[in-house]
Amino acid sequence: MKENTMPERTQTKAPATREESRTLVPPVDIFETEDSLVVIADLPGVAKDGVDVRVENDLLTIKASGKTVDKGEPVLREFELHDYYRQFQLGEQIDQAKIAAELKHGVLTVMLPKVEKVKPKKITVKVE
Repeated sequence: MKENTMPERTQTKAPATREESRTLVPPVDIFETEDSLVVIADLPGVAKDGVDVRVENDLLTIKASGKTVDKGEPVLREFELHDYYRQFQLGEQIDQAKIAAELKHGVLTVMLPKVEKVKPKKITVKVE
């Protein structure tokens, strides 16, 4: 799986008055099990409706935006949540139709199941 942390450019030239958005690269852990690859990404401050996980052209894209909950008008703010963005190139060993994702307490878990031919298979030996 190859990583691509740079967002794709949708426009060749942005208007001069437009401010470029700032995105953060979320830290991830990637584990391989017998049946799948597991990507765990830390997305603090992100709710279920603020995360977008999609696969297009063998490219897994994770986009997310967090919101701070203010209990009144802040006098001083030293911390601000930014958008998250990360991409990974998927290989042929991933069954893209069965990819699943779960967000729990700001931690996104993406299950990338392996196709059947890649899974290790035990062969039984018959004794006569």
